[in-house]
Amino acid sequence: MENFAVILGFLSGLGGWEILLILLVLLIFFGAKRIPDLARGLGKGIREFKDATKEIKDEIEDGVKDVKDIK
Repeated sequence: MENFAVILGFLSGLGGWEILLILLVLLIFFGAKRIPDLARGLGKGIREFKDATKEIKDEIEDGVKDVKDIK
């Protein structure tokens, strides 16, 4: 839910006409058939990025925990 708030925060700076213009340009450039494929690919990329950052965070936390256990 937190990520959704970040996205909405970014979009709050755009007006209705700007969002409509962006959607229209996307539709013209990519066509109606390609937009779901692009969104699916974007979703997979974001998911992979989040998984990678979570793995790195977990490794750092485990390392800190191991160092605390040694002391």
